[in-house]
Amino acid sequence: MNLQNLTHYEQAILVLSALILYTSFGLLAQTRLLNLINIFAWQGALLAATASLVAFISDQPHLYISALLTLLLKALLIPWMLRYQVLELNLHHEVEKLIYPTLTLLGGVAVVTFCYYVAIPIENLSTSITRNTIAVSLSNVLLSMLLIISRRQAVSQVVGFMAMENGLFFSALVATYGMPMVVELGIAFDVLVAAVLFGVFFFHIRENLDSLDVDRMNRLTEAEESNQLD
Repeated sequence: MNLQNLTHYEQAILVLSALILYTSFGLLAQTRLLNLINIFAWQGALLAATASLVAFISDQPHLYISALLTLLLKALLIPWMLRYQVLELNLHHEVEKLIYPTLTLLGGVAVVTFCYYVAIPIENLSTSITRNTIAVSLSNVLLSMLLIISRRQAVSQVVGFMAMENGLFFSALVATYGMPMVVELGIAFDVLVAAVLFGVFFFHIRENLDSLDVDRMNRLTEAEESNQLD
């Protein structure tokens, strides 16, 4: 792909997609919860910038509303809610220990390579810019899944779930110039409700178990099953 043949819009989209992919690797490598939430907020801000750029180029005013909602929800409100919960649960001093951090990041690189390989057939159906953005959005989804799998803290897994939705939103935004406004509002409302429910679950789990470690919850479940069998 010759960058000189691309328009300024296509170059800007490539830069934003590269930055969003960079934040996905930042989420995968980060071990402190507050820093993890801050990176997630930056990812939301980049999505809002992408939505604004697409709205300007495609002359679709409703995408400005999507950009505003993305900025308010994913860059400000939801990160603030998660940060508040982490501080209230006194988790901001904890450092989540990764078992194989190097292998996890190498797995992330392998995931990105796989996504670009999967996106090769799109070359015959669309422009190179779409092929690259589809590969990046798919990479964000799979990297978020890898984040969920490799972490033990429930908060980290929730951030991975939210980041997965960011990857899907980026794909729909760039490849198809946005979804219908009703669908976008519905998704934004669902994400907000999910964030509130996750917060309630955090407090209840911490109150009953004094920990948000998923492995500890699994051990507790196994112990209860053993007691029932006895």
